[in-house]
Amino acid sequence: MTDENNQEQIPKDQDNQEEIQQPSEQTLLEQSLEKSPEQPSELLKEETSEKPKKNRKKIIKIAALILAAIVLIAIVIYLIGKANDVGWISNQMVAVYIAVGLIVAGIVSWLILRKTFRTRLKMEKVMHDDPDIDDWLIIFSWTPKALYFPTIIASFLAAALLKIPGINDTAIGGLWFAVFFMNFLIEEYNISIKILLIALISIGFFLLWLHLLEMAGAFLGLFKNIAISMNLTVYLLVGILGVLTIFISWLKGLFYYVSLTPNYMNLQDGPTESGEQIGREDYNTRIDTSDFLERLMGFGRIIITFKDKDKEPISILVWGIKSKAEKLERVRAKLAIDM
Repeated sequence: MTDENNQEQIPKDQDNQEEIQQPSEQTLLEQSLEKSPEQPSELLKEETSEKPKKNRKKIIKIAALILAAIVLIAIVIYLIGKANDVGWISNQMVAVYIAVGLIVAGIVSWLILRKTFRTRLKMEKVMHDDPDIDDWLIIFSWTPKALYFPTIIASFLAAALLKIPGINDTAIGGLWFAVFFMNFLIEEYNISIKILLIALISIGFFLLWLHLLEMAGAFLGLFKNIAISMNLTVYLLVGILGVLTIFISWLKGLFYYVSLTPNYMNLQDGPTESGEQIGREDYNTRIDTSDFLERLMGFGRIIITFKDKDKEPISILVWGIKSKAEKLERVRAKLAIDM
């Protein structure tokens, strides 16, 4: 009898232990309630972090509007004073009326058409705000004349140096021409590290050979006879034309660009929604930084090839190639799946 009672007590003890080990539904609810307040706190943190950004944007917009209003009032006051001096119907005021009319027409056109424009900057904002896209890249092709920015800087510096009395203008012209000639070589030829080393070694051996013939001094003296002298207006004109060319290239890139995501590539062709969307399996990308001097200036090329042989490859000259290449590698290495 005692054995049977012991056997009956053992299962009962095991059941009690299982009941003790298994948490009740009430305790589970309490644990979930304890954990749940953490999630709203994180949401509150995100909302509070976004509020200063929105407030900052509003402050910047209000400050810009106030500044624009002040400038507009100053221009109106100046024009009224000018019109009183030269006459409201004079040739000068007619030219001013034409200029003001063009500016107003441009502003009105922008206000009417801006909602239909699909610029690169707006697309970058859309990509940045999309919670489903973590890795993306938007690029456009700079004009090759952007490689001449050292010449543009040298032009403005030369114009400033010419204002110094007694300075040698031919020396400034020679230095400016040297910078321009180097820029010309960078744009015209693909100079790799191998070609650059071969060229430097060849020039060194050539100068050594001339030195053995005691003709190195006479050869270098030829460059002293190259006297380039330009006035301040020419330097300014070269610099302004260069800046204008680069600005037009940037302006074109607002409407003609390529946006890449892990799942597709969009070729934007125009100021509206006209474009072509291509799946990730239908194109390949390649980074070309073989031109060593271009790479030193921060430029490189992203080449896009298509599986469809009828489509020509696209070569995009990109500034800041290091960061663009890293983003492109992350985009191409990732595949987003819609849940």
